[in-house]
Amino acid sequence: MRYQSTRNPSTSVTPQEAVLNGLAEDGGLFVPSEPLSLLKPEDYLNRTYQETAEKVLSVLLDGYSSAAIRRSVLSAYDSRFTSPEIVPLRRISDGWLMELWHGPTSAFKDIALTILPHLLSEAYAEEGRDDTIAILTATSGDTGKAALSGFADVPHTAITVFYPSDGVSKIQKLQMQTSRGRNIMVAAVKGNFDDCQRMVKTACRSEEVLKACHHVTISSANSINIGRLAPQVVYYFTSYAKLVAEGAVNAGDPVNFSVPTGNFGDILAGYLARQMGLPVSRLICASNSNHVLTDFLNTGTYSIHRPFHLTMSPSMDILISSNLERLLYLESRDDAFVRSCMEHLQQEGSYTIPKEMLAHIRTVFAGCWTDEESCREEIRTLFETEHQLIDPHTAIAYHAMHEYQKETGDQTPCIVLSTASPYKFAADVLNCISAESPADPFDAMQKLSAISSTEIPEGLAELRNLPIRFNTVIENQDGIAFIRKRMEELSHD
Repeated sequence: MRYQSTRNPSTSVTPQEAVLNGLAEDGGLFVPSEPLSLLKPEDYLNRTYQETAEKVLSVLLDGYSSAAIRRSVLSAYDSRFTSPEIVPLRRISDGWLMELWHGPTSAFKDIALTILPHLLSEAYAEEGRDDTIAILTATSGDTGKAALSGFADVPHTAITVFYPSDGVSKIQKLQMQTSRGRNIMVAAVKGNFDDCQRMVKTACRSEEVLKACHHVTISSANSINIGRLAPQVVYYFTSYAKLVAEGAVNAGDPVNFSVPTGNFGDILAGYLARQMGLPVSRLICASNSNHVLTDFLNTGTYSIHRPFHLTMSPSMDILISSNLERLLYLESRDDAFVRSCMEHLQQEGSYTIPKEMLAHIRTVFAGCWTDEESCREEIRTLFETEHQLIDPHTAIAYHAMHEYQKETGDQTPCIVLSTASPYKFAADVLNCISAESPADPFDAMQKLSAISSTEIPEGLAELRNLPIRFNTVIENQDGIAFIRKRMEELSHD
């Protein structure tokens, strides 16, 4: 397996190099250079999560030895997850919830960011490296803490996380501000996630920053890194296998997935699973009030010329969806076309794809979006009817499933990706199901626990007593200078 840049196929690297570098030198994202091998049903049916992970990753990262993949899988998916299944599947009246939030930081990003440090360390050793890998990460809420947790004190690495100062929940902010580890740095940015993401991408190619890197290599823990994206493919296979095991579908029957997504990474993982032979019928792209992806899937035009909304689902408050670039390349296999789209987006704020390409994309993807009131209604209704708590991101995917079914009449069994614990957004969830709205997030957690008779995740409960380590706030325009200084410090360590 070789990986090539979406903007230049002659940029060809091994999976290890793709994981270590994160982003291609030309600014493109790494994609498989050849069609992916197909998995057989026996590769993922009646298997443990760890066994399926080994099978899936051996296809996506087949430059790694089987021993390296096994070590990485077993080191990542262990007792840090509160469920031995790693990703349980919960039956509800009209579908299933794929619970992706049983990891150490209570969000789906744990699935990838518990294993990425091991994949990176294996590649580092195999390549005989002795430099420092500087991980730069932008977060809209959950990636930041999961990356900080995964990379804390990992040898030969240093991680710096940027988050929008007013664009994450109080709990998400506290998770990052109280992070432990000698090799980490956290900074809030006066701007939104797109500003943070742009800053990180610019830094990877900035002459000013690169000149400051002496024996330091910049990489990323965002889903622009294929080492972040590949592990997310696994849970599509394991959740399908659970449906077969409980007799909800027969092996080979199609299923739909409804995915709350802002950066298009989680749903692109479903697309890759489909390419590897999983019987996926439709991938429902669920957006919040920042519905740039829904509009793209409905019209073929991607445009950031629109209001930006701060919502109850901050991890989806995104206007520039990086992983969509991968889909454009995989659908076109035309790097010149992708470069043109990305140049138009940067210079004009929009691009339009050909009608034929849109028609083909729409055979796999459907787009639906949810406003704040509908999101609240889904949280309230599911709790009242089934005593099931869901967070706002999950509620958006749940609502999108209903809207899609209503519009199309498609009753194919549907799995909703439940991407975060409701306790990460306790105040909003509590307000949706009761009249209470405490300002203190820990009071909200306690009240939510009392009303629902569910336990607060240990990693969230302990935040109340942890000291704040990071309270740096920077202006958006100062980001590159901040990163340059950080690289200088790492170069002299």
